[in-house]
Amino acid sequence: MNWLTHGANIKGEVMKRNQSVVNKNAERPVSTSLTPVASAAAILVLSIAMSAQAQAQAQAATVPAVDPDAKTEVVVVTGIRAAMQQSLNQKRNSDTMVEVITAEDVGKMPDKNVADSLQRLPGVSVAAAGGSEGSFGENDRVALRGTPFGLTLTTLNSHTVSSGDWFADNIIGGGRSVSFSLFPSELIGRVTVHKGSQANLLEGGAVGVVDIETRKPLDFKKGISAQVSLGAVNSQNSGKNDGQFNGLVNWKNEAGNLAVMVQGFHEKRTLSRVGQENGLWYDPVDAGSSIDKGVPGSSTAIKTDPVKGAKANYLGGTAWFEQERTRKGGLVDVQFKPTSDISLDLSVFRSHLDAPNINHNFMQSLGRFLAPNWAAKGFPAGNVSGTVNNGVLTQLTGTVPANCGAVCGTMSSAVQEEFSRPVAESQSKFVNLDGKWRVNDKLTLAGKVGSTKGLGNTKSGALGVWMPYTGGSYTMNGVDKAVTYVIPGADKFSIGGGPDGTGNVPYTYGSHVTAIDKEVYGQIDGTYKLDLASVQSIQFGVRGAEHKRDLTAIGINALPSLSLVSNLPMSGLTSFPTEFNDLDANGAGWWTFSREAVNNWLSTHAKYEGHLKQNEFKIKEPTRSAYVMANFGADGISGNIGVRVVHTKEEVERNEIAPSGTFEPRLYTNTYLDFLPSANFRMDLSKNLVARFSTSRTMARPELGQMAGTDLLDVQGTGKAGNPNLRPIRANNFDLGVEWYFAEKSLLAAGAFYSALDGYVTYGSGTATFYNQLQKKNTEYKIDTPLNTTAEVKGLEFSYQQALPAGFGVNANYTYTLGKETGKAPGSMCGALTYADCTLIGTSKNAYNVGAFYEQNKISARLTYSWRSGFLNGTSRSSASYQASVGSLSASLAYQINENFSVTLDGKDLNNPLVRSVIHTAGAMDVPGSLYKNGRQIYLALHGKY
Repeated sequence: MNWLTHGANIKGEVMKRNQSVVNKNAERPVSTSLTPVASAAAILVLSIAMSAQAQAQAQAATVPAVDPDAKTEVVVVTGIRAAMQQSLNQKRNSDTMVEVITAEDVGKMPDKNVADSLQRLPGVSVAAAGGSEGSFGENDRVALRGTPFGLTLTTLNSHTVSSGDWFADNIIGGGRSVSFSLFPSELIGRVTVHKGSQANLLEGGAVGVVDIETRKPLDFKKGISAQVSLGAVNSQNSGKNDGQFNGLVNWKNEAGNLAVMVQGFHEKRTLSRVGQENGLWYDPVDAGSSIDKGVPGSSTAIKTDPVKGAKANYLGGTAWFEQERTRKGGLVDVQFKPTSDISLDLSVFRSHLDAPNINHNFMQSLGRFLAPNWAAKGFPAGNVSGTVNNGVLTQLTGTVPANCGAVCGTMSSAVQEEFSRPVAESQSKFVNLDGKWRVNDKLTLAGKVGSTKGLGNTKSGALGVWMPYTGGSYTMNGVDKAVTYVIPGADKFSIGGGPDGTGNVPYTYGSHVTAIDKEVYGQIDGTYKLDLASVQSIQFGVRGAEHKRDLTAIGINALPSLSLVSNLPMSGLTSFPTEFNDLDANGAGWWTFSREAVNNWLSTHAKYEGHLKQNEFKIKEPTRSAYVMANFGADGISGNIGVRVVHTKEEVERNEIAPSGTFEPRLYTNTYLDFLPSANFRMDLSKNLVARFSTSRTMARPELGQMAGTDLLDVQGTGKAGNPNLRPIRANNFDLGVEWYFAEKSLLAAGAFYSALDGYVTYGSGTATFYNQLQKKNTEYKIDTPLNTTAEVKGLEFSYQQALPAGFGVNANYTYTLGKETGKAPGSMCGALTYADCTLIGTSKNAYNVGAFYEQNKISARLTYSWRSGFLNGTSRSSASYQASVGSLSASLAYQINENFSVTLDGKDLNNPLVRSVIHTAGAMDVPGSLYKNGRQIYLALHGKY
């Protein structure tokens, strides 16, 4: 977050004696270059200079004690240290297990959305994508305690918020988790992470709730306030400089009871991601195939079920992803307080991410033609060689026979697929009205009514070209390194070969998928104060909501002109960039088509028409809930005890193949009633030592796409299909923690947690019949279907932060998590009789964050490194895809020019991290999955305020 916080006055109440007002003019410095090398050098030089020139003591001012009978005293605080104190105060005074980030916390790092900020908290894990599609240089999903994203509820100002995705797999299979790419950090006033639960929190987060709070117009001190940020981002791989704009205007009347705030943002970033994708199609070598004949024993390398032959790489190679991301939108908030007892707050929000993109896929296809016995029949065994190692064909070579003839005419060494998404967008918006009425000294009522809507919309199409068979090879160099692909002639355009002799014909496939996700809600809450020594108040409330998600899918159809080679966009020929050398992978200089050329070709020679009925669905989910909660406190012990009762109805309508072979709609209806008790205890062991204990039963509803979505791979004959009878995920949670506030702006904390999950969603394998768009008929697929099972998560958390003399400070945290399935559901990987894998999706065993900051006079700086160990990302075809460990280095510098202007220089992913996955198959060695590098991002901005 930048323009909202740098130089901005943050209002906070005095929460304890001797709270400091630290360095109110300290902001960020300027750099004259956007290049990554120069920026990294500037960070190093300035850090050394600041260390050498640091003054003996940070500027500080002491706030006098507050008379509880006097008018509430307010102080203005800015800077890193002040933000630390605000966050610690809010955490310390909470009766529940929470982590808090204030606006200035975000502002002192290159945080471009809320997820970037949350990754630095203990127990919080983030991912730079919504699924297994890889990293895009921006954190997109947030989860707690090593569980899947859908088990964490995200709210905005304590109400639900719908979002969308631009990636088709997430549009089809998701719907419950929130895409943080739609929420820029400029929105933040505060973020509270509830790791436990209490009765007045919305249900839906089995392991916790993340609540994003925006700034409120009546909180501004002046009658008119304005803030603006103008800057640019340099993306290393693309070499592009893109503009970044954020602005805020706030007006408050003289009486201080009416205020209007308007925020706007327009941020663009050009992404160029180099990668290698090797996990597209691993399958066993068939007996009698060309590889079996050329590499004796390869079809019986391992004999465990379901793997019979050595795993061969059917398709794999380079993947160059280009995308233009433009995030724009704004927030309007109107607060009105006609009397001291009545207040109203109307907020309207809209965020739109426009993200057209293309993935250039240059894939070797040796395994595709040589491994199965239905492909290259009659291919000479003497032209095939390879190496089998622990159940995997780690090296494969195919040469061109002297008289290849008709056999080579149905083969190909490689296939070029330009998969473009000329339309790729997501959106989130809401309208919310809050009201509060202090009826009398004992009773206060509050109400909330609103609606929220999310959109995910993607129009995709491929330009596919088979290349002639020229032989080649692949060699695996270890699970953590790129595969070496040798494709003769890859640097020059050619076409020919391919399955069934159709390789001389360009082809396409794709779809237009749109999901609309919306919810309307209303609730009434009350607080009644009691004249009891131990129980101070009773809170109660009721809520009703109706959630809907509709997905439509339109197919792409080739016009007759698409099959003509003469219509290929030859003027758009280009080559893969040199950044592939950063991966130690082949690909640099290989031929491909530009995004503009592919899009023009698709718009001219293909059209979108015809509903893909097996992909479409409608879900309606009405819910009702009520709660009661008692707040207590006496003799250093405080907390709350309550229960929430929730009724859920699921109506899932999807199209299924009838006995006649045609699609017919079918409706599934299920209802659930949940009683969710909770208890939270806080004990002041001493003046600076706080202990906490909490227990709760929580629930989360399964991802909407898991109940209805169908996502198929027609070439491979595999896919995923939803289960409309999935039950909710219920969790019994226990938390224990201790916090030592050993010095001003300092904390040392430790905690332990345990969650038993009933209804956790895993995947079982089977077969089912669906319509195959390529074959134009109903065919049998190998299908992964979500199933309910049981699981458990347990772990430890440690946190440390401290403000040091001379303007310096440090912070660190570590989370240890163990997660596993315990239910052994039939057909799942955990239920396998041999080589069972009960790993929990999303669980990193180890994760840590370390950082340091400096803040003195007009200069401030911060450096942070975040790391998490590998975790299971998903399953497919009896194989598991694990995300490898990854760490990211970020830095921030600021210089306060004067009272109204400051300059910031931020660096994100300065270590250019390698995002890597590993494919694990029972009974075989691990093999490399995908490898991606997005490059560094450098942000330079000028901030002004009034």
